[in-house]
Amino acid sequence: MSFTASDEEPFTVFVGYNLGRMTWVTDVPLVKLIEWSSVANDPEKGEIAQRPLDLAHARGLGVYMLKGLVNSAMARRILMNKPIPEIFHQILRQLGTQPYFSLQPFVANIRDINPEKPSVRAERIQSKNNETRGFQVYLPRHFRWWMIDGQHRLVGGQTTKEFLEYVTKSGSYPARNNLFTGRGKVSPEEMIVWMEALECARSFASVKVELHLGLSIEQERQLFHDLNNLGKKVTRSLSLKFDGSNPITKFIDDVLVGEMGLQDCENEQTDWAQDNGCLPRKDIVAINAIAFLNKGNITGATPAIIEPRVETVSQMWTAILKLPGVNQAGAKLATVAAQPVVLKAIAKIVFDLAFSNRRPDNGDTLLDSAFARLGEVDFGHDNPMWRFYEMSQEDRAGAGIDGLAAYLPDQGQVTAEANRDLGSFQGGVMRFGVRHNDIFPILADMIRWKLGLPNRHVK
Repeated sequence: MSFTASDEEPFTVFVGYNLGRMTWVTDVPLVKLIEWSSVANDPEKGEIAQRPLDLAHARGLGVYMLKGLVNSAMARRILMNKPIPEIFHQILRQLGTQPYFSLQPFVANIRDINPEKPSVRAERIQSKNNETRGFQVYLPRHFRWWMIDGQHRLVGGQTTKEFLEYVTKSGSYPARNNLFTGRGKVSPEEMIVWMEALECARSFASVKVELHLGLSIEQERQLFHDLNNLGKKVTRSLSLKFDGSNPITKFIDDVLVGEMGLQDCENEQTDWAQDNGCLPRKDIVAINAIAFLNKGNITGATPAIIEPRVETVSQMWTAILKLPGVNQAGAKLATVAAQPVVLKAIAKIVFDLAFSNRRPDNGDTLLDSAFARLGEVDFGHDNPMWRFYEMSQEDRAGAGIDGLAAYLPDQGQVTAEANRDLGSFQGGVMRFGVRHNDIFPILADMIRWKLGLPNRHVK
């Protein structure tokens, strides 16, 4: 089959030999990548190379790309010596600012090209000194770039493109798949931002693509495995510490660590005798995710949600850091309040009283009282309250905690359907278990009871 010029599209590529195999590297606008790419496990073709698509993850990447395109529109204005209206900064703050934006290179395969038998037109690009600077290759439009690494980024880009096209065409924000906090009609000022962001996606904001040539399905699978398994993964705490895009991690850096002096670290100290008082960053993030969002992670946190809640959560941490032993050397042996699961319990109470849709009418008053009286709770290891489920009714009465049962699930009864193993008490030390999601709501009930807060099990 022969092709006319209209059947082809030119791309500038750099030729390399990745471990001996010819590859092309090119930069293309985001929309151009979407136009030429297909995911290897397209449902219509059956599973071939990749993992199942995680739509929530892809949507999160879509929000990230939307932020990046707004940032690109601002950078483009600077290059054109045009002023940047305040609305650009406002929208970027609502989406979530961060120090830097970039997408890692995509990796794809052009199955239709045999590198040993060139089948496409190409022209050498030379400098004035006749040095090769690259090649202009002309690809037939039916050649697909089969995505090997980057399917979620690709779908995220498609989501972003669809959002921008909908907003700029309809003049309103979509009721579904809205990547922005705005609702209803788009203001004229906002429309300028979205139109320029879409233009950047089409022409200015480029992504890098490494194109492999003529790989078989087996080779695609092997490359997918190698790209996703041979790299050294960073720890969760370290990656969260370096993340400046999420408003909760920004709160941790600026307020908790920067202003309050909370000690954070990358890994948990398992030898409590060597404990220096720090909390792993992943646990600090999880505690704040509960306090701000009542979630187990910080996905979906936006400045519009987080900023109005910063003062309350800051008050929570102020009260926590006043507890004896917390944030000091030997903290875990000194107090159970140094264990993340206990701090999650406190965070749960704060969310329920401050931000929940079911918060009591006097939630603010109750919360102020809880902050002021948190130090009245005995966070010592030998507090019998932590061992409620291990004690007989007679022992509970003797310890003065029999009234706690009314605050606990199922009136304090142990059922086969629920985990009531809070941890173990040995050598005078109470170590709570690792199943935090089962444990911290019960610990929160115990703290509620001690502080005389409303019983969450009473409607």
